[in-house]
Amino acid sequence: MDESRLHAIQFLEKEIKTYAALSLFLSKRGIKVDLLLGAKKVLISPSFYKERLKEAKKLVHELRSSK
Repeated sequence: MDESRLHAIQFLEKEIKTYAALSLFLSKRGIKVDLLLGAKKVLISPSFYKERLKEAKKLVHELRSSK
């Protein structure tokens, strides 16, 4: 595995831990935060981070399995 792919995997693994922690924290507190993202107002909730978690895990799997 080349060095850039290894760095990407390490970064995504850290992101996965962050997303899991944020999702757990927000679900325990029952927190939902409105966030202005450009011209849109979006809701940050535990489900937001759970979706990011799934995406990051999928990317890690793809990076590890591709040659």
